[in-house]
Amino acid sequence: MSKPVNKIGRRACLKGLGVSLALPLMDSLGWADTTKGKPPVRLGFMYMPHGVIMDQFWPATAESFLSSPPPALESLRPVLNQCVVMKGISGVPISPFNGAPHALELSTWLTAMLPAADKRNEINIAISADQIAANHVGAFTALPSLELATMPQTWKENQEGLNEGYYSHCSFRSPTQAVPAEVNPRNVLYRLFNKQDQNQAGGAREASPLSALDRSLLDIVLGGARDLRRTLPASDQRKLDEYLDSVRSVERRIAAIEHRQKDAALEKAGVRPSNRHASDSPPIEIRIPEGEKRSEYMQVMCDLNVLAFQTDTTRVSTYIGSTPNGASYPELGFNDQHHSNTHHNHDAEKVRKIARITEFNIQQFAYMVKKMAGLREAGGTLLDNCIMMWGSGLEDGNKHTRENLPFVIAGKGGGSIKTGRFFADTKGNQGDLLTTLLACAGIPIDRPVGIATKQIEELKA
Repeated sequence: MSKPVNKIGRRACLKGLGVSLALPLMDSLGWADTTKGKPPVRLGFMYMPHGVIMDQFWPATAESFLSSPPPALESLRPVLNQCVVMKGISGVPISPFNGAPHALELSTWLTAMLPAADKRNEINIAISADQIAANHVGAFTALPSLELATMPQTWKENQEGLNEGYYSHCSFRSPTQAVPAEVNPRNVLYRLFNKQDQNQAGGAREASPLSALDRSLLDIVLGGARDLRRTLPASDQRKLDEYLDSVRSVERRIAAIEHRQKDAALEKAGVRPSNRHASDSPPIEIRIPEGEKRSEYMQVMCDLNVLAFQTDTTRVSTYIGSTPNGASYPELGFNDQHHSNTHHNHDAEKVRKIARITEFNIQQFAYMVKKMAGLREAGGTLLDNCIMMWGSGLEDGNKHTRENLPFVIAGKGGGSIKTGRFFADTKGNQGDLLTTLLACAGIPIDRPVGIATKQIEELKA
């Protein structure tokens, strides 16, 4: 007779001095809120605007997909056998908003629906796929969903008279309510750690600043885990140690970004970093780095996403890698904006830059899913129990086409998706794809997502 598996509640955590830290899944502990001890399926979406250079993104053949991926997918080569690429997924036709390709590329990406034509100046579209999932599984986690972005959602443009919120939002809690994304990794960390001010007067408690996660704070948190540690086998003790080390590593990287930001702000104010004194006031605003360290910033956000999934703090996430217009990539050796290069008219240098930007963004997605593939969970990996979608709301930024939207699906969805495949001629639209992914994640579907008419059965295991 097999030994009973201890059960751990979905909100199990280590606590100390107002900080709570959710635990990763241990081999000796089961998920108390899932059937047969299986880990939950997590669902994540990562976005890049303006489409791709098609002949450098689509695999040549289904047979060569794993052995000879196209340049854009090269960074995914180690995990391509855990990915699916599907060509033929069409986007939402945007008529009568033909003059608003960029206002609609992001806002329709997870809704698969056009805004209400008679209410253009206000948000009125549809609930997005991520929030449909959050409505079903959000009650099981501390955060129903996690929305991240690299750039502030403040772009001011009203194509076709559409509300400017369509330009930079992909998540909609309801047809009339856009969900803001967090651009500050420190704030994300506060949310994951549930740091609250216990001295706040009244019933409501507000988030308070969290000091650096140095050894002293982790020692406090670890102190609450000593009784648990004594009950764990050596393998789980090592897993707990590795997990806490990863938390500390993320914190150090965030602190390094903040240090550079403050130095840059002081320099802009005429104070050289070498002349900085302890009494100097901190800058009143800290901007997200968009220079040579963009990749580091994006990887910190990806790490936070992994951490949230690993600890079951949330099971649904979105990450807007950049929004239409405003993004540049000095880290790649050029300063001109992403959008301006997309209208390349086949100029070789502009095409090269767009291809490099696409590679860069997929590299960040690859960084995240490869990390997930390296984390053990319930006899498999974290990636085995995730469905991660990378994609864009346009196929070709030069002509604003939407017939073959680029998508990469990573993860097996708890065994619901058969990976390692390229479909060269998929019949379906982006609503069909979103509906299928929700079904694979175990989300009950009472109606199709947006323009969906069916599920894409060949994607399933």
